Amino acid sequence: MLYSDKVMDHFNNPRNVGVLENADGIGEVGNPVCGDVMKISIKVTDDKIDDIRFQTLGCGAAIATSSIVTEMARGMSLEGAVSITKRQVADELGGLPPAKMHCSVLATDGLKKAVDDYLVTHGREPIAVGTIAHDDPDFDPHAEEHDDACDVTEA
Repeated sequence: MLYSDKVMDHFNNPRNVGVLENADGIGEVGNPVCGDVMKISIKVTDDKIDDIRFQTLGCGAAIATSSIVTEMARGMSLEGAVSITKRQVADELGGLPPAKMHCSVLATDGLKKAVDDYLVTHGREPIAVGTIAHDDPDFDPHAEEHDDACDVTEA
């Protein structure tokens, strides 16, 4: 499986790894099929993502998508952040193999959950409800794939 130079860069040198102390919102998602687990924490100022961190246990593509999502979302409005799509994540990384597109869904879902956690914690209505793939009991993260192997690494 070939990865773009940008995927390899974000895997080998992930940005924004860690946990934010006193995070305003936290999103956790997992893929029970291959075991990828992601946690995204955000700090929000004036409805914009001021700071963002991630922890991921998963394959290289899961780590790379987590890293790029944090770069894409930093400075965005909450509405803009929940609008980031799996295709935008993959495109920003120079593409992902079809067998790894589920990683981009995991990254966007983690971000959406962090935003909604922030909103609900602050007495507001969530804005990503109905758009989080991993909340759908019928969601198959590997439906588009032909290779279900996941090599697990931690970042």
